[in-house]
Amino acid sequence: MNTTSERRMEQRLCYHWPIWFAQDQNDDLSQGQMVDLSSKGAAFTCYADDRCPYPGQYLTARFSIPQYGRDNSFDMVDFVRSGHVCRVDGVNNALRRVAIQFAEPLPLRPGEQHADYEDELDEVEDFEAALV
Repeated sequence: MNTTSERRMEQRLCYHWPIWFAQDQNDDLSQGQMVDLSSKGAAFTCYADDRCPYPGQYLTARFSIPQYGRDNSFDMVDFVRSGHVCRVDGVNNALRRVAIQFAEPLPLRPGEQHADYEDELDEVEDFEAALV
């Protein structure tokens, strides 16, 4: 019997773009690769070396995410967020997957942007159909 319960409150955006992180904004930055992102946190991979974050560590991260337009175009929007590392998992001998929870959420839900746009289109189509 599968008793796994999903704790995520929103759909996550899965994408692979660079993320830069450090313990402090003034420290040397390390680079990782984004795995997925929500408004409240992110997961990324990084090298399993002495610069890899550890659970409980406070980090500042800099990353860009796509913000979709109505014509299926998108612009990259830059963010800087601080937060604490809530989990570090080994991927293989060279990589670790790091999960960070942001202290301040993003102003949008990255994984739900397209769904929000489709809902708006449905509402417009329903309104137009009612006029006919």
